[in-house]
Amino acid sequence: MRSIIETPESNYGQLTIAEATQIQESLREQLVLTPMEGEIKTIAGADISLDLNSEIVYAGIVILSFPDLTPIAYSLVQGINIFPYVPGYLAFREIPSILKAFEQIPVKPDVVMFDGNGILHKKRMGIASHFGVVTDSVTMGCAKRKLAGIYADPAESKGEYALVTDKGETIGFALRSKNNVKPIFISPGHKMSLKDSMDIALRCIGKHRLPEPTRRAHEFVNRFRTGELTEGYHEISELSLF
Repeated sequence: MRSIIETPESNYGQLTIAEATQIQESLREQLVLTPMEGEIKTIAGADISLDLNSEIVYAGIVILSFPDLTPIAYSLVQGINIFPYVPGYLAFREIPSILKAFEQIPVKPDVVMFDGNGILHKKRMGIASHFGVVTDSVTMGCAKRKLAGIYADPAESKGEYALVTDKGETIGFALRSKNNVKPIFISPGHKMSLKDSMDIALRCIGKHRLPEPTRRAHEFVNRFRTGELTEGYHEISELSLF
């Protein structure tokens, strides 16, 4: 009989909260937060879109060249919600579908940025950290809201940031990604340092509040949900994108 910590992602819907917590604690022991090695040539954004009137999940990963941030490929899948919405357990709801999208990609991106948290999480195991450990990939979180910790509001100018701390430990950053807008929350997921996560986030900021990888992922999964894009892995040409 397999232990709870060996439960495959496809069976997450069968877990109790206590069992999910046990998995988080086990994965946390495998977390790596050392500085990255090697050059980043591609970065991906991962996100899902939900149909409010059904259990259908539209999941996508959009791969961009780095540092110019041009979309070069995307992977889309349709799945089913198998885990209830519980704050702090987003990974168990979203990872099964995002994992299927990741598995379709023949050449994996160097970094995956999630619309969610890395270690900026009460248990230091947000969706970016969870996914990174499960897939042994380099990941980071870029969240629109803070799940844990405290911070002093950063200055109002684009690029200003403040440390987010919890119990004396720095777990991420509140980053002003656009002048006079609410900050976003940056944290390493797996196989990168705090400094790496901020350096990458700053290089991914464009004209919008969200960094380009997660902004593009949000755009593509919504185009998928509305029927404009189709399921599967697709490489992008300039004509096919616009």
